[in-house]
Amino acid sequence: MATMKEIAEKAGVSSSTVDKVLNDKGKVSDKTKEKVLAVAKDLSYEPETASVKLGKKKKGPKIGFVSFSEEDQRHKDLKAGMYERMEDDGYAAELIVRETPMYADAQLAAIDEVIKEGAKGLLLTPYDDERIVEKINSLVKKNIPVVTVCSDIEGTKRLAYVGSDNMRLGHTVGALLGLMSGGNAEVGIITGSRDVLGQEQRIAGFLEKIQKEYPGISVETIAECKNEDYKCYDTLQRIAVEFPTITSFIFTAGGVGGGCKALYQMTARPDYHVITIDEIAATVEYMNKGIITAAICQEPRRQGAIALTIIIDAVTDKKEPESEFNYTDINIRIKENI
Repeated sequence: MATMKEIAEKAGVSSSTVDKVLNDKGKVSDKTKEKVLAVAKDLSYEPETASVKLGKKKKGPKIGFVSFSEEDQRHKDLKAGMYERMEDDGYAAELIVRETPMYADAQLAAIDEVIKEGAKGLLLTPYDDERIVEKINSLVKKNIPVVTVCSDIEGTKRLAYVGSDNMRLGHTVGALLGLMSGGNAEVGIITGSRDVLGQEQRIAGFLEKIQKEYPGISVETIAECKNEDYKCYDTLQRIAVEFPTITSFIFTAGGVGGGCKALYQMTARPDYHVITIDEIAATVEYMNKGIITAAICQEPRRQGAIALTIIIDAVTDKKEPESEFNYTDINIRIKENI
């Protein structure tokens, strides 16, 4: 009898999508539903009874996933990638999720909570603080492996990093803006926090690129919004007034919806170049409205799947990853291909 995984592979969709269609669990487009049902019929799929499912259900170790606020779409996508990988054979697990504001105290408390609940491994998007470094090293000493996701942290004994090469991502943004602007621009950078290494590396990569190749591009201000839309909305309004010569905005993390809303609502708005990170709902909306010029996409779902694979292998089989740094692709999206 065909499995959901086999149907997913033939239909070109995820296993979770097949599950939604065959078990009527969520919204799926009519076109996708028809494709999945046709493949299921072609493969002679027969649904399992509840008793068979219960007997086959695997139990796996508890894994903690501590990231930043749920408002940040990329972390929703990271989590979705983890759940999708958990549907594959050999990667059963119980995911204990905690999402916190961008503060060290909140993240430390969340890490302690998931460990107290029995997590045998930790997936972490770390806040860059010495206490987080100490916490990671203390967990590793207790044989609890840690994998950093989306952003890394220095000075720890974490097992591996999964995410973008953030310096290279910054180089990409710099080169893209150079081409768009003809090498002349005054830039406002909106970041989530100066205490998240990945976001700082993106800024550093951007600065390195423009200093070497585009001396006509200057950075007028760098502002934090903690990945929160309302803060980014207020920040953009303030910057537009304080720095009227700015011609371009770069978002290195979350808050894109709020920031772009502020730009969209401005009367007599200048024709800014706006570059954001990731293909999220706000990116699509404001790209179609003519606010966002381009988005750099870093495959958060794939990052989640890879990170879950590494941590399960480490916890269940004591298996070391093939590489310490596991980089996903960096893709450019514009209105025509989003």
